[in-house]
Amino acid sequence: MAPAKPMPTVVGEMTIIWDFDRTIMDDDSDRWVVVEMGLTQLFNQLRQTLPWNSLMDRMMEELHSQGKTIEDIINCLNRVPLDPHIISAIKSAHALGCDLKVLSDANKFFIETILKNHGVYECFSEIITNPTFVDKESRLRIFPYHGSTLPPHGCKLCPPNLCKGLVLNQIQDSMLETKRVIIYIGDGGGDFCPTLKLEEKDHVMPRKNFPLHHLISKSSVPIKPKVHEWSHGEELNKILLHLVNPVD
Repeated sequence: MAPAKPMPTVVGEMTIIWDFDRTIMDDDSDRWVVVEMGLTQLFNQLRQTLPWNSLMDRMMEELHSQGKTIEDIINCLNRVPLDPHIISAIKSAHALGCDLKVLSDANKFFIETILKNHGVYECFSEIITNPTFVDKESRLRIFPYHGSTLPPHGCKLCPPNLCKGLVLNQIQDSMLETKRVIIYIGDGGGDFCPTLKLEEKDHVMPRKNFPLHHLISKSSVPIKPKVHEWSHGEELNKILLHLVNPVD
């Protein structure tokens, strides 16, 4: 029997999964809001007493008590810069027919607001992150992804509020009939679990000298996907476009 041929990289047959903080956005969206809206002192006081999502929900309560509105939060988020090369990479991959998703431990309101402001929200088919809603008092509420409606995930590699590996498995299950190639782009420790669930036909793009890069480098477990390191937006753009639209 002849050996199986490797699956070709075909434009339009790829799913690109993006982390958000320090990947699409060069900073951290929670940190940005805390600092820009003058919450650093209270945040530091409460940091060791609350789970992260509860802490950010408490920060939104504080803003509401100060008379800050949802529009004020939106204006703050609209000041977030995105690297033009990242925006270009997103638009180009989308235009080439790739399916783009965000998988992030930030929150839906922050992510959607930033992506809309930079004109790339419509490029993504799905944003999987910690849920938010604006309550009847016009206060932004933030909750964990694995909250009251989802059972605990039990993964020792991930924070209790979100196992990205479990989400990745669900994405893989939804693509069983299509055999699509996955490109996973991230930087943090929470991106290591899904990296371990990628297959040999897939690709992972860890940001150099960030936690995911270090974990991959020292992993005692074999890393199946092809690894492509990047440092900044221009490098990410070049690598990603080569993967989704290779030149013969």
